[in-house]
Amino acid sequence: MTYRYLEHMTDAFIEVTGETLEEAFATAGIAVVDTIIDIKSVDKKTERKIKIEAPDLNNLLYSWLEEIIILTITDGYAAASFQVQITKSEKYVLDATVRGEELDFEKHHFKLEIKAPTFHLMEIRQEKPIVMRFLLDL
Repeated sequence: MTYRYLEHMTDAFIEVTGETLEEAFATAGIAVVDTIIDIKSVDKKTERKIKIEAPDLNNLLYSWLEEIIILTITDGYAAASFQVQITKSEKYVLDATVRGEELDFEKHHFKLEIKAPTFHLMEIRQEKPIVMRFLLDL
């Protein structure tokens, strides 16, 4: 379960890997939070639930990234860990338990503001390990 920043002129281009799709999505959540604030400074005091539905994996990833940005910037919640479960029937459904605490810019050391995820350069390779790449508009 790792992530790294790839080269891009103006935005955050991130590659995550995981042994499973759930692990890759959890790592993507960590990467987004760590792009905005210092995730190492966040304590796991409280828990929140997230549920997302989408017709395909790319839309699920987009909605997931968008939800993490909203959770952090709009709702003021700093997440430190993500437990993700993904199921598929007619749609993909992501259920997540997020642990963290209320956002405190002094404690959590604000880094960058993310405007939104994009579909540009988004890629999900479902081999072992799972590799996902996505771009965040800064």
